[in-house]
Amino acid sequence: MRLDTSQAPGLRPRLLAVLMSAALCPAMAAETAPAKTDDTITVTATPESDFTPGGDQLVPAYLDGQVANGGRLGILGEQDARNVPFNVISYTSKMLRDKQAQTLSDVMANDASVQNVAGYGNFGESFRIRGFDLNSDDIAYGGLYGVLPRQVISMELAERVEVIKGSTAFLNGVPPGGSGVGGSINLEPKHADSEPLNRLSVDYSSDSRVGGAIDAGRRFGDNDQYGVRVNVLHREGETAVDDEKSRMTLATVGLDYKGDRFRSSLDAGWEKSTMHNGRIGVGIGQATEAPNVPDNRTNYSQPWVYSDMASRFAMWRGEYDLTPDWTVYSAFGGSHTDERGAYSSPKLVDNAGNATMSRLSTRYKADTFSGMMGVRGKFETGFVKHNVNLGYSGVYRKARSAWTMSGAYDTNIYDPVSIPNPETLYTGGDMNHPAVTARTRSTGLSVSDTLSVLDDRLLLTLGARRQDVMVRNYSATGVEESGAAFDAMKVTPVYGLVVKPWEAVSFYANHIESLQPGSTAPTTAINSGQVSGIVTSKQNEVGVKLDYGRIGGSLALFEIKQPVGMVDNDDYYSLYGEQRNRGVELNVFGEPVYGLRVMGSAVFIDPELTKTKDGANNGNDAVGTPRWQWRLGGEWDIPGVENLIATGTLYRTGGQYANADNSVKLNGWTRLDLGMRYSMKVNEQRVVWRAGMENVTNEKYWASVDNSGTYIVQGEPRTVKVSMSVDF
Repeated sequence: MRLDTSQAPGLRPRLLAVLMSAALCPAMAAETAPAKTDDTITVTATPESDFTPGGDQLVPAYLDGQVANGGRLGILGEQDARNVPFNVISYTSKMLRDKQAQTLSDVMANDASVQNVAGYGNFGESFRIRGFDLNSDDIAYGGLYGVLPRQVISMELAERVEVIKGSTAFLNGVPPGGSGVGGSINLEPKHADSEPLNRLSVDYSSDSRVGGAIDAGRRFGDNDQYGVRVNVLHREGETAVDDEKSRMTLATVGLDYKGDRFRSSLDAGWEKSTMHNGRIGVGIGQATEAPNVPDNRTNYSQPWVYSDMASRFAMWRGEYDLTPDWTVYSAFGGSHTDERGAYSSPKLVDNAGNATMSRLSTRYKADTFSGMMGVRGKFETGFVKHNVNLGYSGVYRKARSAWTMSGAYDTNIYDPVSIPNPETLYTGGDMNHPAVTARTRSTGLSVSDTLSVLDDRLLLTLGARRQDVMVRNYSATGVEESGAAFDAMKVTPVYGLVVKPWEAVSFYANHIESLQPGSTAPTTAINSGQVSGIVTSKQNEVGVKLDYGRIGGSLALFEIKQPVGMVDNDDYYSLYGEQRNRGVELNVFGEPVYGLRVMGSAVFIDPELTKTKDGANNGNDAVGTPRWQWRLGGEWDIPGVENLIATGTLYRTGGQYANADNSVKLNGWTRLDLGMRYSMKVNEQRVVWRAGMENVTNEKYWASVDNSGTYIVQGEPRTVKVSMSVDF
């Protein structure tokens, strides 16, 4: 492609290139491109077939669609799933737009191995992968923990959502929140593509949420080496739940440089999420069975309930090719979070829906810093190829928190009453200036070697990681408490094998261990905010991956063991036993018939509790882990109408227990989503219309149990989403 610059011979692109050089790497400011000899620039796009594993270049989308068969594997970089002994899949920005995904939970709902759950009695989004918790604090951004906003993450900032199923501590380092044993989620930032982008989007969600977004990207320089990507979003209004109001504001910028030997990027952003009169969940309390589900629109919250969460975040990444076969890399990032809220949920006193409520107001501030550095390279010894990686990573978090609490009042979840904001009776710390209540630091030095023979048909990955974990807990006034300091060090191994007897088939196996901080006590516990010691987890997995060009997928068998935290009868949160999940996992994606695309998954798990306190719950199912889930989604190009596509997804989740003694069980549930998508040209501009209805049948169901095993969370009512985007 040739671009005529005769009217302005490179002045503005060159000026911007110099400014971006200083921002991305001061040393590169002097490394300018050679002077032009004429008034044209030759731009060469990199074909997908040139994908080189190990770096930051994204794995190509499968059939240019909504799924990529691979993703970022921590220190190993971006990898094709067929060549690694781990189960990884990515969801592209195209899928995020086509699904009208507003937050991360909208994306994860499409994967059976990932269960959407609520936070600790608040409005945060958390997840379970293969039956183990993954908190929002432990979701990575460009491979770094501790950078993303916590609780609720807008999808307007993500180019890819990459999911690794299974333990990842060796690959990603130790997450600061102590979760993620069953898998991890990584979001890749948006950077400018080779083609200029100007996209304006507007959307509507029932009952009256309206949003608008701008996504713009450009590349500059004689060889398009400099890129800028800007995203701005604002959305607010009432949800489908009566009188519930939400607001989301986001602004991000992504700068990047792509030179012959040096590549760098700088991503920064600000996000604020607000919820008022929000419906949280229902505490099991003294109920001896799961209550009947209230009407889907019923709001058993209070008008003074709210949550304001604001985050500032930034990340820098860079890599330099020492030789064609050896590269050094590094990344640094951090975030500052300030969260205020007043929360209230009904706690059942009987099976008729009668409950008590009290107000818990909290203030939470956290500063997190994260980084990694290392060197990767390849060489040969005889007929054996080696891909080696030596890396170091670390995360440090300092959290401040305080709280106040009111007395209890009566209500009923089927006939809720509104009361004035009750008087404060109990306090913990200074809400205006909260004291430090927790510090965690985790560091790791890892080394790995992937040996391959027989034209890469046999690959063996061997590695070890020295992990150091420090945990300090403090009272609400900032005083270190007795028995609340933990330190541990352990060298943990990883083994992985890939065998490819045929081009389209890969068999794999892995064993991986990790050492990390335990989970954090929820707001419902008397030791709220404290970290429950240090835990060790182990995983074994075998499976097969298939890729036949138009359709692909995987089948895996796994076993994962981890100590688990629970709230005891005295409302104290600690480690009370071990959870052992054994399961089978299936994924299928592709276009088996022209014009018909499918994306399906299923998981079957035996989530057994062992080594529980006094053996009381040995053999029981773990809280909130269904024995099976499946998802079946598809798209159909409607014949006779060009660019008109019908979409749909069917969700099915089995029953799950709401407490450790398995005395209260939630029924399984089914949900159906349907939609349409149509693209057209208006004055040479591409316009895409999307319309969808979630929970078409308005199914009433208890969707999940929160991470602490305290609250059951009701599914969302029927919701209509409509959006329009135009590229100009």
